[in-house]
Amino acid sequence: MTVKFEKPEPHVALVTIDRPEKANSLDPPTLSRLAETWRAIAADDGIRCAVLTGAGDRVFCAGMDMKATIGASQALARGERLDDESFQGLRSAETALLAGFDLQTPLICAINGHARAGGFDLMLASELRLAVPEATFALEEVALGLYPTGNSTVLLPRQIPWVEAHRLLLTAEPIDAAAALRIGLINEIVEGHVLLERALGLAARIAQNAPLAVRETRRGVRELLTMPLGEAYLRQEQLGRPLRKSDDAREGQRAFVEKRKPVFRGS
Repeated sequence: MTVKFEKPEPHVALVTIDRPEKANSLDPPTLSRLAETWRAIAADDGIRCAVLTGAGDRVFCAGMDMKATIGASQALARGERLDDESFQGLRSAETALLAGFDLQTPLICAINGHARAGGFDLMLASELRLAVPEATFALEEVALGLYPTGNSTVLLPRQIPWVEAHRLLLTAEPIDAAAALRIGLINEIVEGHVLLERALGLAARIAQNAPLAVRETRRGVRELLTMPLGEAYLRQEQLGRPLRKSDDAREGQRAFVEKRKPVFRGS
């Protein structure tokens, strides 16, 4: 199995791309499995936060496995029939990369090495990002004559400064973890031996909060980002009003008064 799914804590999912011998690249079976995993997480209200990492200590994800996918992609573009495994994998690519697929759950990337192309795209779909000092980041599509059709042209200019986004998109040159931190692409640089511990600790902290409030806050940020200010203020009130009547809100207020930890049930 090239994608591992675990629950190290009751409300936290850990997803690991497990092809270290292939730089954790995405071949058709891995794309299918990753897409299935994301669908399962999105459908599970018990999962309050997810963590994504790569196996090994060298590469987070190198993007598409070119040897395994480029021929199939070209055959599909020519209208030729593919074997079922290749067809299902390519059809799953957008969901696997979280390009246009809403996980509906906060995602933390524990970037254990190089994040290139599709690996970079996966990172862009996350809310929080930790990286080892040795990590590098690159979008190499233009150097291959390709358009970056994952998340990068959609999300990258919304997440970092315009000029920095274009440097990554148009030069195809990598940047190191220090540069990624400076431009706001990642949250933190963490030594490899504590990377996963730190990421899972953040996930557990998110999972302790009221799950409805976390999900709606995450949803609100994404919805409001491109709205005019007037519409955004109206929409945030629409999102917030039902939460004020929720059982979790009442529990949170009682726990505050009683000076204890709240017990949230997602209702």
